[in-house]
Amino acid sequence: MPVPKFLQSCFASYDVEKLDSRKDKKLIITEILNKGVDRDVNWLYRTYSKEDIKGAVEKPTRGMWLKTTYNYWLKILGVDLPVNKFQEAIIDLNPR
Repeated sequence: MPVPKFLQSCFASYDVEKLDSRKDKKLIITEILNKGVDRDVNWLYRTYSKEDIKGAVEKPTRGMWLKTTYNYWLKILGVDLPVNKFQEAIIDLNPR
């Protein structure tokens, strides 16, 4: 299933026309939760189950999440993550 063009702003490094909502589910969920506005998040919740969304947050892709955004979604979805998993998930723009 194709991804709507209005979501392109969430995918700066990707062409939404080449994304597939089934095959690229985790990437799509992560990027929309990170960068999306209300309309984008509403589409996300209409397209994927809460379990799919929570799963992408519980098992994050390394280095894909903005810190404050990830904290927000962890709280909203009631996910308790070990500190080391949280740190691995965060984009570190200022490595030591």
